[in-house]
Amino acid sequence: ALLRNQQRIRVNAFFEPSANEHPWQQGVVRVREDSAQGDRTGGLVYGDVGEFQRTILRIFQTVAGNQLDLRLTVFLLQLAVRQFLFQTQEIVARLRNVDIDRIQLLNGRQRGRLTVLYQSAFGNRRFTNASADWRSHFGISQVDTRSFNSGFRRDHGGVIFIDLRDREGLVQVVCDPDNPQVFATADKVRNEYCLKVVGLVRARPEGTKNEALISGGVEVLCRELTILNPSKQIPFQLDDDTVSESARLTYRVLDLRREYMQKNLKLRFKVTQAVRHFLDDHGFIDIETPVLTKSTPEGARDYLVPSRVQDGHFFALPQSPQLFKQLLMVAGFDRYYQIVKCFRDEDLRADRQPEFTQIDIETSFLTELEIRELMENMIRSVFKKCLDVDLVAPEARFPIMPYDEAMARFGSDKPDLRVKLELVEVTDLVKDCEFKVFSGVKALHNGKVVALKVPNACTMPRSEIDAYTEFVKIYGAKGLAYIKVNDRAAGREGLQSPIVKNISDEILEGILNAVDAKSGDVVFFGADKAKIVYDSLGALRLKIGHSEFGKKNGLFEDTWKPLWVVDFPMFEYSEEDQRWVACHHPFTCPLDGDEDKLLTDPEHCYAKAYDCVL
Repeated sequence: ALLRNQQRIRVNAFFEPSANEHPWQQGVVRVREDSAQGDRTGGLVYGDVGEFQRTILRIFQTVAGNQLDLRLTVFLLQLAVRQFLFQTQEIVARLRNVDIDRIQLLNGRQRGRLTVLYQSAFGNRRFTNASADWRSHFGISQVDTRSFNSGFRRDHGGVIFIDLRDREGLVQVVCDPDNPQVFATADKVRNEYCLKVVGLVRARPEGTKNEALISGGVEVLCRELTILNPSKQIPFQLDDDTVSESARLTYRVLDLRREYMQKNLKLRFKVTQAVRHFLDDHGFIDIETPVLTKSTPEGARDYLVPSRVQDGHFFALPQSPQLFKQLLMVAGFDRYYQIVKCFRDEDLRADRQPEFTQIDIETSFLTELEIRELMENMIRSVFKKCLDVDLVAPEARFPIMPYDEAMARFGSDKPDLRVKLELVEVTDLVKDCEFKVFSGVKALHNGKVVALKVPNACTMPRSEIDAYTEFVKIYGAKGLAYIKVNDRAAGREGLQSPIVKNISDEILEGILNAVDAKSGDVVFFGADKAKIVYDSLGALRLKIGHSEFGKKNGLFEDTWKPLWVVDFPMFEYSEEDQRWVACHHPFTCPLDGDEDKLLTDPEHCYAKAYDCVL
């Protein structure tokens, strides 16, 4: 039904079959029009009932003049009725140039849609009926699809079932022994064979529907079955989650058929699409920048490409488009973005690889707050469109935390707020105690003693605590002191630790009060330069929080916790290079009022640098 010129028009196409064995090959096409003027029926209906009906009539005229297959006729009608946005007049105009003998009707699934492809003087064109999918209505009951057998071939009482897979999911194909040729071919099908299936889509019998599948309400009764390509026995099953990474990379083509990998790639596509739409709507221009460029000093080593025409000279692959986007800003392109490949020649670690893709954005004339608001809105939009997740309430904003607070409370400039553990500095409490590991930090530049309380951790075996001691050594810590609080009310007698004997009752009580320790808790300590203490205890906090112990004891909340970390230091001191280097990145400016500190006090100079943490 379409409301057009205040007339409600319903156009139904049907045909009267002939006695032919294949009734769809011949028949009389009729149109019925229900309108305010009453019902009229005929082979062709004329009358000024709006542009839409005239378009329908042109389709019928084209069909009648060229004797098109009725299946294509019905499909074109569906296009006109359901997808008027595809400008059906343009379709009709191009149909006049169609080479009828070269028409192909592809009634198979293409991203869950029915598609018609025709060749004309305008080249190949593809129009899609997006309202038809496997879950509900099929505009055409006859399907022709090409895909992979998923590995499930079942012989139930003489009927063979094949699960056919493409990137949208599975559909069940039924091969009946009443069709001997199809049945004989189906008997040869094995895992991962590439098949062509032509058949009739029908509803599954009651009691056999599978709600877990997008196609669970229908099946395909196979009329034609062709093995396009057989497969050797595959080295692992695609649903096996225990396959080693080495095997997956060796047989990468099989790995990419796995549902998990396909979901990842499709999610990445959806994310980049959502980012582009958001930035396009906010006036940004996507500009491509060179890949072979001049080496510039950045955070890592460059990959070099020798020049054939300039002997002894090299190009550098960009670590980021930094040079070019600054050029674009000065040239007047005040809102630029690029989803760009970048290259860094550095040692591999969890969040680093030789090449990666980044969303590169640069603007002119916007303040820090305006940029943060813009980026926050983009992130929220992407999460909503791609995952249907509201990161915060619609009227709320991401929380904001200064860098110094993030380091002091969580030991990280990207704190994971899902872990409900916090660090507490006790440097002043223990500066005069007899335990030299604690009191000795005052001799270090920026030395600190920091405590981490873990609730209900007294049940931890000594072997687990020893394992944590080895873990923090990875981050430069010399060890891991601890106090088990077996009974807080018993004072010193209720504490268990090798270090308690070297700490007075007053200092012990001060420490326990500072961390709000209760019976059953364990308090871990780090004592060294601030960087070592924060790195080691920050990592220990995450390890405990994400462990089975942490999840069982409510130390981890499985949800999204967005956060802005702001006011990063401008510099940090490199012990290796014996000089001040950029802390966050070199392409930023100092906070207002900190300009003089660039030369006089770089340690306490802060930058207009900020990170969004998820």
